[in-house]
Amino acid sequence: MSNNLNISCIQTELVWENIDQNLKQFSEKLNQLPQNTELVVLPEMFTTGFTMNAAEMAEPMEGKTFHWMKEQAKKHNKILIGSVIIKEDKNFYNRCITMFPNGEYYTYDKGHLFRMEKENKDFTKGESKTIFKHNGWRVCTLICYDLRFPVWSRNQDDYDLLIYIASWPESRREVWNTLLKARAIENQSYVIGVNRIGSDGEGITYSGDTVIINPKGQIITKANDYKDEIINADLSLEELNQFREKFPVFLDADDFKIL
Repeated sequence: MSNNLNISCIQTELVWENIDQNLKQFSEKLNQLPQNTELVVLPEMFTTGFTMNAAEMAEPMEGKTFHWMKEQAKKHNKILIGSVIIKEDKNFYNRCITMFPNGEYYTYDKGHLFRMEKENKDFTKGESKTIFKHNGWRVCTLICYDLRFPVWSRNQDDYDLLIYIASWPESRREVWNTLLKARAIENQSYVIGVNRIGSDGEGITYSGDTVIINPKGQIITKANDYKDEIINADLSLEELNQFREKFPVFLDADDFKIL
């Protein structure tokens, strides 16, 4: 069996604070995916947009969006990845959910909360990374602002693919494009960045810049700026391992612990 990984990334506009409308549009987009796609990546807070209205927009962990992801993953036989606002006890989380077709799932709570929009006031931050395995691949999922923190993102020989889901504003798109390449190069890993387009309820605009990058920092494929688009790629684990063996930078990496 091939250990290539077929990826689809959905770049689209989001309907502000409208869970039902967003789920409807993503249901339609999932019907457009190539049959051989194994893993589908959606933007950050894909059901609401990047809102700080957590109390009104939050869902319980096994709420509407969780069940939608479970149903769609099973229906299409694909892994779905995207973040939603989740309430647990009295806390709100910007939580990335990775849903498998068999109903198995993994979660990651955003580790770095974007204080410039007061996300740190409304949400509780995560304390650890999540890495899941699929067909020989080790995949790490992170969220938006996490991209600015290389220590948090650092590959300690524990992942092969690093995914960032985001609501990254157009005004800082150069930072997004630069750091995604840097993360791929320094971690000798494939890197995927999935971002939205359009404008949100706060008047912030988004250019997309959804991209798939190889371990050398080269762009494999990129969505057109400001366009509603799905991009696809076939990633090779064999090529990644050959590159790491030929150029084993990780053998000289600094050891550290996140406190």
